[in-house]
Amino acid sequence: MYTFSNKLKTFSIALVIIGLLGVGYGFMTSHKSFEEVETMLAEEASHHGGGHAEDTVHATTETAHDSHAKEASNTDEAHHADAHKEHVEHVQHQISNRPWSALYVGAFFFFMIALGVLAFYAIQRASQAGWSPVLFRIMEGITAYVLPGGLIVLAIAIASGTIGHYNIFIWMDPDVVAHDKLIQGKAGWLNLTMFAVRGLIFIAGWSLYRHFARKFSLAQDNAEDDKNFKKSFRIAAAFLVFYIYSESMMSWDWIMSVDPHWFSTLFGWYVFASMFVSGITVIALITMYLKSKGLLEFVNDSHLHDLAKFMFAISIFWTYLWFSQFMLIWYSNIPEEVTYFITRINDYKLPFFGMLAMNFIFPLLVLMNSDYKRIPWFIVMAGIVILFGHYLDVFNMIMPATVGDRWFIGVPEIGAICLFAGLFMLVVFTAISKAPLLAKRNPFIKESENFHY
Repeated sequence: MYTFSNKLKTFSIALVIIGLLGVGYGFMTSHKSFEEVETMLAEEASHHGGGHAEDTVHATTETAHDSHAKEASNTDEAHHADAHKEHVEHVQHQISNRPWSALYVGAFFFFMIALGVLAFYAIQRASQAGWSPVLFRIMEGITAYVLPGGLIVLAIAIASGTIGHYNIFIWMDPDVVAHDKLIQGKAGWLNLTMFAVRGLIFIAGWSLYRHFARKFSLAQDNAEDDKNFKKSFRIAAAFLVFYIYSESMMSWDWIMSVDPHWFSTLFGWYVFASMFVSGITVIALITMYLKSKGLLEFVNDSHLHDLAKFMFAISIFWTYLWFSQFMLIWYSNIPEEVTYFITRINDYKLPFFGMLAMNFIFPLLVLMNSDYKRIPWFIVMAGIVILFGHYLDVFNMIMPATVGDRWFIGVPEIGAICLFAGLFMLVVFTAISKAPLLAKRNPFIKESENFHY
């Protein structure tokens, strides 16, 4: 039986407090006046050679007999003033978006870890895998975060569209919708009421499966037959059908709709691959942490090898989906589609290409060797890089549409990571501590304990 140590609990709570302070600081410093933003832009223009500053100066030569030229000059100045005002207000809005977006990215990242583990757990149950039952209690602990994590993500999304800022989803802004025929055409799907209803249905379905799967798993420990095991098998098979549809629609709603003018038919699979590999990575990290504490003696290096093998394989699968999506859109060069990647390449070079290195090149080079997959510290190193790479993946999906080129990984972003990392640890380790670490009456438990190759 695992006991949630006071030291780890204190560390988790400290992370939450630090995170709240960082998030609070981000919100307090994000509200800038029109004049402050105007001054900031003027300083940026002067640092870049004065190009923008020169654009604001219009020298016109007027003569008394040239009334048409004077009228044209006045019109140009009025247009320039309007354009200048719109640009300053746009940047002002992007700056106010940043803490909301940082909070949303952090919330979704830790939620998607739990949801990825839930899918992995259901697959193990439905396939009646023989190697993984010794890890079931770790998976069940991680999936405890699905309900609170999902509700937090949905709450942030709805709050951003109901308190007057419309910081994350522009389709929640009635002023934008009134002048955008494309969004108007999607209003049957992209409206706040249906967005909330769909989100609650998704979370309810995922949470109900997790509740009953955990219930049957614990009941099997003291059962004299395999009825609970069979129930676990049946509900896992049914849940996976629901998961395929709900995960795809969730990815459209919660991520893709930040860019309502853009869509990809691969997007659901792409998000799934990211959450799947992140979830498996966290299973491996928590397993190795508990083993380092003298627990999970029934988990051997062959189990770690299989987890690392999944980390490697799903990283390659993620790369395949990323390249398939990117290559088809880039090669076809349709303006309303390719602008998605042009924006990210132009304004997000470091996180965009850094994400590719961490999510593909690093796992390819580090985890390809079979012997390395049995070395705990090697898996930990690879896992940390993979998780940070997939945080950047979510960052790249959200930030360009909400903050444009005003991005930075600073106090709001780090604060959000600390906040949700601490909350995640509190929920997960509390859940793990409430049940024995070995699912002792699972029909495949002996096969799992003796798993060697």
